Amino acid sequence: MVDSLKKPSFEELRPGIKVPAKETILTPRFYTTDFEEMAQMDLSLNEDELQALLEEFRIDYNRHHFVRDAEFEQSWDHIDGETRKMFVEFLERSCTAEFSGFLLYKELSRKLKDRHPLLAEGFGLMARDEARHAGFLNKALSDFNLSLDLGFLTKSRKYTFFKPKFIFYATYLSEKIGYWRYITIFHHLDQHPEDRLYPIFKFFDNWCQDENRHGDFFDAVMRAQPQFLNDWRAKLWCRFFLLSVFATMYLNDIQRSGFYESLGLNTREFEYEVIEKTNETAGRVFPVILNVQHPDFYKRLEICVENNQKLSNIAAQQGSKIVKTLRKVPYYVSNGWQLLRLYTIAPIDMVSSHGKVR
Repeated sequence: MVDSLKKPSFEELRPGIKVPAKETILTPRFYTTDFEEMAQMDLSLNEDELQALLEEFRIDYNRHHFVRDAEFEQSWDHIDGETRKMFVEFLERSCTAEFSGFLLYKELSRKLKDRHPLLAEGFGLMARDEARHAGFLNKALSDFNLSLDLGFLTKSRKYTFFKPKFIFYATYLSEKIGYWRYITIFHHLDQHPEDRLYPIFKFFDNWCQDENRHGDFFDAVMRAQPQFLNDWRAKLWCRFFLLSVFATMYLNDIQRSGFYESLGLNTREFEYEVIEKTNETAGRVFPVILNVQHPDFYKRLEICVENNQKLSNIAAQQGSKIVKTLRKVPYYVSNGWQLLRLYTIAPIDMVSSHGKVR
């Protein structure tokens, strides 16, 4: 029998239903947008590519992929202690992110159904995939005697409003970085099956192909709206979203490095590979990418990691809330300064390479 002290406790809404993780600047966001602007988009400039992608979505390559096999049918009490805590957090964060995508895509499909059939179908088919992913992850949580109440999550989360072009930047990067995360983990565990903590990782190869196709869809939409990509504002915003996505992933994952180490990964090497691959991929559509090879890039992210650890230490201490807030201010300011300095690193122009085979 596993010592109950080795099984971390989680706050529950009711028996077996986990209280959602507290919302912070680093947690997965829920989004809404300007549906009227989306409905008026003319995509004729790149409609052939979009229709080809829709045909791929309709084929539904992963229709029969997300089926739990006999390997799931066992006790998972041997995953205990801090590893169990971090694995549950990984499943929850992943499920929340996939469910967030489902809600956005489903609402877009519903709102655009009668006004923009091409976009509506694309969003509807992507919502199908995201719902499948979220359901599979939530079922995995049940192996650890927990699950998320997705209906409660829908009503309780705050929704961030983004204009359509920002939705495209953010979701494109989210899907592409998801692809590189999943495929990197899959390839590592394929070579080191002894480190496969739990059978869900066997599904990551096919799974990440959904992410890749979704990213390609947003790529094609942006190419049909060249005003989103071809002026100085686009360059500034693309840099902003690249840095936001990379910094968020880096700070989250380093904070939970024990999880990646339990899979036999070196967390920082994993981060470097995913960031560099996603950055390179973004260069196929974005006018600029970040210079992630600059000597200051990871050095400044590491300062943010140290600051976040100090913020966590302060939060965990006893004392006046006001005093604790004042003690946190220098670290918040330092994080802002590090990110500003990262943003001002000269980007790499990619316009001249667009359309070329690389």
